[in-house]
Amino acid sequence: MVTAAQVKELREKTGAGMMDCKKALVETGGDMEKAVEYLQKKGLAAAAKKAGRTAAEGVVEAYIHAGGRIGVLVEVNCETDFVARNDSFREFVHNIALQVAAADPKYVRREEVPEAEIEKQKEILRAQAESQGKPPQIIEKIVSGRLEKYYHEVCLLEQPYIKDPDLKIEDLVKQMIASIGENIVIRRFARFAVGEGMTRENKDFAQEVQEQVTGG
Repeated sequence: MVTAAQVKELREKTGAGMMDCKKALVETGGDMEKAVEYLQKKGLAAAAKKAGRTAAEGVVEAYIHAGGRIGVLVEVNCETDFVARNDSFREFVHNIALQVAAADPKYVRREEVPEAEIEKQKEILRAQAESQGKPPQIIEKIVSGRLEKYYHEVCLLEQPYIKDPDLKIEDLVKQMIASIGENIVIRRFARFAVGEGMTRENKDFAQEVQEQVTGG
């Protein structure tokens, strides 16, 4: 059983995120030294220390898919122009553009979701739970859990990576930070789809694009 005190201690030792620290301790059976080593191998400890540094360089990637039916623009920042010209960094940015094309996120991170949208989702989820006859005392827990799922669907950083569903985009970013040695920030994106919201089901269209992008 991993305790909050252990998670806090590991975070203080490595600077890694709370969830990453908890996972490391679970994976290593609560062994602090092995947990530190686990995070170092994953590059998460180093990445966390770089996360606060200014990233004002970078590139804007343009990706056009399916004969011009979908277009994506994504801006990813790094610290130096040298890294911005690096092939592995540019490949990473391209993969982020593929992710946006295939998974159709609405925001980069959950902090960008408007409060009005969050309240709207809560009302919908609460109504669903009530219609299912759930007891009042657990409805809020249900709403909270389903809201997390909503974030995972609409926030780019929380989505499963299309090329490796066991990896979240935020984990992919951390790996890149550890590999490059600079802070990397997915700043913003825009996604355009021909006829979106008009005649085709957006969900079906997104599924079709994802299969084409991933080769599925």
